[in-house]
Amino acid sequence: MTLIEVRHFTKEDFQMLGDLYAAVTSRGETVFWWVGDEANWPNVFIAVEGERMIGKGQVSVISEIPAGSPQDHKHQIYLNLKTRPERENDYHLYDLLYEPLLNRAYELKAALPPAHQTLIGIGNQSTEVNNTQYFISKGFSYSKSLYTMQRHLVGEMDQFALSAPYRCIQWDMPSEAGIHEYLAADMEIWPGAPIGMERLMENRMNQAWTSFVVRENDTLVGSVMAWVDAEGDGVIEDVFVREPWRQQGIAKHLLHQALTYLKNIGCECAVLQVETANSSALSLYHAVGFKEVSEEVRYERDL
Repeated sequence: MTLIEVRHFTKEDFQMLGDLYAAVTSRGETVFWWVGDEANWPNVFIAVEGERMIGKGQVSVISEIPAGSPQDHKHQIYLNLKTRPERENDYHLYDLLYEPLLNRAYELKAALPPAHQTLIGIGNQSTEVNNTQYFISKGFSYSKSLYTMQRHLVGEMDQFALSAPYRCIQWDMPSEAGIHEYLAADMEIWPGAPIGMERLMENRMNQAWTSFVVRENDTLVGSVMAWVDAEGDGVIEDVFVREPWRQQGIAKHLLHQALTYLKNIGCECAVLQVETANSSALSLYHAVGFKEVSEEVRYERDL
């Protein structure tokens, strides 16, 4: 029997990684995290058998709760573990990767503000039944579902005008003060799962990343982020309008700006995620041409 080596990912592993990705995605929709740059590789573990990568796992802090937040809010650390299709029932292989991932998750937890508890979670396409079942056996329970929505960027797009006194600008958050202004607004919208500094910095490193914001005088009232993923598709994330400024067409205008930007830099389609239970957001995205293409289910447990 060939031994299975479990170790950190290195730059020499990209060819094997590409082969694993092709094998995993050949079965249809899947949630497969890319390894990111070298600074992220301490969070990435691979399983190698002979000369083939047969599995990969990685872990990341998804949401860090700032000090002073309500006590019931919890940090979120998520992991992603994938195997070759012919090994999707090999729970021994899952165990070999899950152990170092869990240990790394505890290390990441130790660096988070200790006043709040931490959740560990996973997200899979609804069709990835065997993978999800493994995590259920480890004590994970259902948390929520999200649609991936897609909009093709061909032809003319409807415009959504912005009335005075609002102004929309493309904003790359060039200053520390601007970053903290954004994080404060994001925290106001999603107090239980804010983006946090670390994830914001990771997003800003994505190809062609930018943001658009709407201001009333100097007040930030809404925002959207956009970038290009590894497959060349546009990504829309963190769409928000603060409560006092809603129902004025600001979100539609922001989405139009982001979609136009992605189209102009060569993207043929754009994708975003939204909770399946968020009827108001679904209505907004339908109104600007997005359609559901897949569903991700998330499971969590206390860490």
